Amino acid sequence: MSLVLNFWLRVTALFSGFGEQFRAMNKWQRYSAYGLGVVALYLLPYWPDVPVLGQIVNTPGSQFETVLNDQVVIFVLIALGLNVVVGIAGLLDLGYVGFYAVGAYVTAILTSAHGNLPWLLALPIAVVISMLFGLILGTPTLRLRGDYLAIVTLGFGEIIRLTAKNMDWLGASRGISNIKKPPSMFGLKFGVLDAKPYFYLGLTMVFIVIFILHRLEYSRVGRAWVAIREDEDAAELMGVNTFKFKLWAFTIGAGIGGLAGVHYAGKVGFINPDNFPLQLSILFLAAVVLGGSGNMYGAILGGILVAYMPERLRNFSDKRILVFGIVLVLMMVFRPEGILPKRVGNEHKKRRAKSQEGEVAS
Repeated sequence: MSLVLNFWLRVTALFSGFGEQFRAMNKWQRYSAYGLGVVALYLLPYWPDVPVLGQIVNTPGSQFETVLNDQVVIFVLIALGLNVVVGIAGLLDLGYVGFYAVGAYVTAILTSAHGNLPWLLALPIAVVISMLFGLILGTPTLRLRGDYLAIVTLGFGEIIRLTAKNMDWLGASRGISNIKKPPSMFGLKFGVLDAKPYFYLGLTMVFIVIFILHRLEYSRVGRAWVAIREDEDAAELMGVNTFKFKLWAFTIGAGIGGLAGVHYAGKVGFINPDNFPLQLSILFLAAVVLGGSGNMYGAILGGILVAYMPERLRNFSDKRILVFGIVLVLMMVFRPEGILPKRVGNEHKKRRAKSQEGEVAS
């Protein structure tokens, strides 16, 4: 056990040292590093072709680019959305899979079952309807806190699944097939066998969501979310409309979950209620907690690990879930705040430095 602890401390020190070096770079050096990182991510489906790197990252028994799109991109999108609700605003949501299902079913209904809309037009409609579901659920329930809110959201996820399973209008247990795929764009053709175009589309969605959430997190809205998470009563005494901002977090998180559902439905072309079990909600929450609740990049890392590691451990056959569970338990023991926790002190220092630069300039 001491060997494991020493190894983990060294890995943590390595990550923290890298982070300090990155923060010490000037603006153009950071932009260059970001650009190289984006290029490397778009080339990710070709990593298995690199001699040494391919042996490390390739997923035995599964097509690598399929795992990237069907698992990793979906989990990253959902982890980003759930991090707004759980990590930043501090609201425990155990039924997040419901919003994921709403986005997928709205896309299926509009493009195949009861409509003939193109996928590109169904996308914003599905996101807006998912946000509307978040608004409808949040309005009566966000006055609850803690375990009571968790129980209500858990029920919401199951209500969505059971409704879809018992309504013929939603395909019942048969599900909905012949869902339209995204249209060809920028030289990308969205077919059945090649998963690379879907990965590029999903990765672009992830970058757009990151940009929007980054702007929100450092705005007045983001500061209100953090105040509510730290102490809701104190935030309300300071004049923060806690109910309104909690409703914003819930609605925005629901929209991102719906976006992930749209992407999933467009790729697989068929959905049924069994695609949205309760276990997915638990895995989504595990991704946020594992990566670092409240840290957007930690949530991304957690989504990658939770989606990718079970596929990478397929050599363990039936024991791969056991191995993955042991890894999660060890993480919670040695790193309960997550792999990349939110560094509140660093954020205060960064804002103070920016304000001092503004005073010097003036």
